[in-house]
Amino acid sequence: MYSILGVAYAMAPSAGGEGGESGNPLMAFAPLILMFVIFYFLLIRPQQKKAKQHRELLGALKKGDWVLTNGGIIGKVVDMDGDVLDIELNPSNVIKVSRGYVAGTTEPPVRSDRRRKKEDEVAEDAVEAGE
Repeated sequence: MYSILGVAYAMAPSAGGEGGESGNPLMAFAPLILMFVIFYFLLIRPQQKKAKQHRELLGALKKGDWVLTNGGIIGKVVDMDGDVLDIELNPSNVIKVSRGYVAGTTEPPVRSDRRRKKEDEVAEDAVEAGE
């Protein structure tokens, strides 16, 4: 009768201690090392470069810069107090934003002709009313 124990002994390594393939143990880790190198150059390094550029951008902000926040708000920096920026949305609205929430700098928004015409009419009405 064919027993499972006999099969187990047949598959066991020889008495010399050498079983199956013997090779350089470093070669067993070569695929892992290769994967780490690939992840570093494709994922980690570009993210570090982008974070460094963002830190430099935040450090170079000054009054008068137009910024875009992570929430999508565009405004002009009118005052800076440490990590808090005062951003002017229009002459009557100024908000405070943490420096870390600035996504980047941008160009001043361009007003459309229709909006410019309406703002000019409102300004003329204010002048006529004596404001």
